[in-house]
Amino acid sequence: MTSEVVAAAPVPVPGRAQRVREIAIELRGLRGALIPILHAVQEELAYVAQDDVAVIADVLNLSVAEVHGVVTFYKDFRRTSAGRTTVAICQAEACRSVGAVELGEHLKRQAGCGFGETTYDGRVTLEEIYCFGNCALGPTVQVGEKLHGRVTPARLDALLGEVR
Repeated sequence: MTSEVVAAAPVPVPGRAQRVREIAIELRGLRGALIPILHAVQEELAYVAQDDVAVIADVLNLSVAEVHGVVTFYKDFRRTSAGRTTVAICQAEACRSVGAVELGEHLKRQAGCGFGETTYDGRVTLEEIYCFGNCALGPTVQVGEKLHGRVTPARLDALLGEVR
């Protein structure tokens, strides 16, 4: 599954700005509305584009820099669309103590990209998560929506083979 990462420039999606504006207007009355708006945009539209940042800033009467700072500070927010499957490895202390760091390095070598990136073919996005709450079964890996415990490099290779 070795491949290179291609950073494609986001293409504006017709109607996206209008939908982002609708979401922001709908949720702007919430206390601390920015985070819920960003989550709602990402949930519905798969990621938070740079153009979305300007729309949200306008609705909330914030600077683009303020919204951009929140989007880039929190790892939960994607700046580009994820691959068809997301593979996430827990990097919290319990999992790290039983091999998660090495497993993460193995994953990055196999996929040909790093955490927060997507393989060139758009099949897999790699993520690092800080605790799935599956500490007794570390290292823990989530492939799509399914959680796997006590994952070894060989088992990870098998899981990656299933998502190809």
